[in-house]
Amino acid sequence: MTQLRSLILFFAVALFAACSVQPEKASDLKLWYNVPADATVKDDPNGWRDDREWLKALPLGNGSMGVMVFGDVNQERIQLSEESMWSGSVNDNDNPEAREAQQEIRRLLFEGKYKEATALTNKTQICKGAGSGHGNGAEVPFGCFQTLGDLRFDFGINAAFENYYRELDLNDAVVRVKYTREEVNFQREIFTSYPDQVMVARLTADKPGQISFSCTMDRPEHFKTYAEGGQLIMTGALPDGKGGENLHYMARLKAIAKNGKIAYKDSQLVVKDADEVILLLAASTDYVLSYPEYKGRDYADVTAKSIENASKKSYKELLKAHLSEYQNYFARVDLDLTPAEIEPVPTDKRIELFRESNSDPHLVELMFQYGRYLLISSSRPGCLPANLQGLWANKIQTPWNGDYHTDVNVQMNYWPAEVTNLSEMHLPLFDLLESLVKPGTKTADVQYGNRGWVIHPITNVWGYTAPGEAASWGMHTGGSAWISTHIAEHYRFTGDKEFLKRMYPVLKGASEFYVDWLVSDPETGKLVSGPAVSPENTFIAPDGSRSQISMGPAHDQQVIWQLFTDFIYASEELGMENDFVREVREVRQELAGPKVGSDGRLMEWAHEFPEVEPGHRHISHLFAVHPGEQINTWDTPELVDAAKKSLDYRIANGGGHTGWSAAWLISQYARVFEGDNAKNSLNTVLRKSTSPNLFGQHPPFQMDANFGTTAGIAEMLLQSHAGVLHLLPALPAEWPEGSVKGLKGRGGFVVDMNWKNSRLVSAKIYSEKGGKIRLLYNSDYSELSLEPGETNEYKVELNSGM
Repeated sequence: MTQLRSLILFFAVALFAACSVQPEKASDLKLWYNVPADATVKDDPNGWRDDREWLKALPLGNGSMGVMVFGDVNQERIQLSEESMWSGSVNDNDNPEAREAQQEIRRLLFEGKYKEATALTNKTQICKGAGSGHGNGAEVPFGCFQTLGDLRFDFGINAAFENYYRELDLNDAVVRVKYTREEVNFQREIFTSYPDQVMVARLTADKPGQISFSCTMDRPEHFKTYAEGGQLIMTGALPDGKGGENLHYMARLKAIAKNGKIAYKDSQLVVKDADEVILLLAASTDYVLSYPEYKGRDYADVTAKSIENASKKSYKELLKAHLSEYQNYFARVDLDLTPAEIEPVPTDKRIELFRESNSDPHLVELMFQYGRYLLISSSRPGCLPANLQGLWANKIQTPWNGDYHTDVNVQMNYWPAEVTNLSEMHLPLFDLLESLVKPGTKTADVQYGNRGWVIHPITNVWGYTAPGEAASWGMHTGGSAWISTHIAEHYRFTGDKEFLKRMYPVLKGASEFYVDWLVSDPETGKLVSGPAVSPENTFIAPDGSRSQISMGPAHDQQVIWQLFTDFIYASEELGMENDFVREVREVRQELAGPKVGSDGRLMEWAHEFPEVEPGHRHISHLFAVHPGEQINTWDTPELVDAAKKSLDYRIANGGGHTGWSAAWLISQYARVFEGDNAKNSLNTVLRKSTSPNLFGQHPPFQMDANFGTTAGIAEMLLQSHAGVLHLLPALPAEWPEGSVKGLKGRGGFVVDMNWKNSRLVSAKIYSEKGGKIRLLYNSDYSELSLEPGETNEYKVELNSGM
């Protein structure tokens, strides 16, 4: 059967190579296709099912503006997004009744009365008022990230075409579309520029006077489009969820033609008989990330100036500025898993073939670099962080509001930031985090009577920090602990003390909340969190009820331990020693820690409760394995064995069935040094959760699967937690030869490696900041000490014990 599949793959590759237009050899990092996405198919603006053709379109982004290029011929569609395009508004959802009931809920839980405790939790602990609109927030105050609209082209002809080819080149972040129609060769080039804050599109032909089209901008609701001052303008306001309007937006389009004629008529731009046309599009809203006003940007002036400034530059100048800025980030890392020549197979067909073969190292390279590309495109410094859909939304009611889920999803978005050498892309997350402290402080006080600040499993751009509408998922009280762990992570990689000083109050406030929140378990005397959930999972309680609420679930205990560890570390780095730092040290010592059940698995709850879903998509009780560091081979080998059994049990019972869940399993298996199992989870993502344009699927579309996959591949090749720089810790048998350049370890160590026959040949370790690190390959340890800017070359043949 294996031989038959290999023959099928061989003949399929040969057929595609013979019959399709193939990519140019300048770059192997291309998503390319020999058919367009159909721009005439209508989207369901409120449907939760993703649109088939939209998932074939190619994404571009400059952090603030995202576009999806369909590449259709006779009619074209460029779907537009803007980072702050959110309905909703600030709303008070804290529940003042919650704190009075917490002691009683804890008593009931400690006495094993889970049914009564759950009922009281649902009655008293959930958010007040209109709530989060979880999954349906477009018309309520929570709001929804949604489409900016569409730029639509009509080329006034319905003729056949040939020699079609479209690509997204990850090396230059440019989409290109080529085709021949009536013996004329047409080409389009589109990119989104961060330096000039515009989308740039150039349309050309190899014969003069061939470029003619009309275009307009629209969206499903709340818009008007008109011509003014030699530009096409779309503007409007989104509902605040309280019967009025809140956010205002604007998009401007300007055309610059070589020869031919340009006219703006009512709501249309019309171009006739041009040799070349350059389109410039700018978009903005009046949103500012500043609680509680969130207003103040002059969006009309911002878009006008962007168009004006970009209009003064030639296409060549615009492209040069874009390339210089983008490639400064993207070119830092290179991954090569395909020493042999890459077969020229269109990307959509490559995915189809992978579902049969489970083997395509080049597709792995593409997915790895695509995640880096998407992070650069959706999370530039000074912008909002990447949300559940990164920066790209084609609906009014985006799935789960396209918000920031803090029970794994927004964190997963940023797992690749540091290790794949994109620390700057991490910064928008910290801007959002700082903005949540004030509303989170109010929630901590009103909801719990605690010091510090807190958030729960979801938040938005309007400072939402209350629990959700249902305790089963909304009582994830560990949200602020988990997201705050990114602060110390960024510092461990960069050594940026000014950043650490800036974020130290955030860490301290989060720690204050949990010091107040923890209570003593009357059975063990240990400190536990609760009432709390293990995100979205359900157990069967001793009283027979199905419950999510308990005291001391493993996930809460682990994220709080990591937060306290990070706070103590940050305090030591900044020379801070006071009563509160000492208190946190003492409290951490008293935390209930990880437990192993009678079956040898790491326990998810404080007691051995049967799971309702043994293959549940969340693996929250393994946070301490990854992304945390509490459980690791060097300090807790027995807990690593228990974690392996938990992972295997989840998989055996159908776990990892969503894109982001399978992506998380890549890193989990990498952390326990099981490279082949990590590769199996990667196969699951590629086989079951990858769209034709490589967007990840929950389903529906979620960007976290892409980011988690990239992070997982990096984790297989380099690890640096627990004070060890570990080379090729989880290399699968399927990657016997390869190289990687530019991966980054904690301590600011940049690593280049190459390997053959599944064995490391050499590694270069460059130190940005200088320092000491334990270097590990297989069982060979070395103590490494480097000065700032110094490089050490590690060669296997020069080391003993290999």
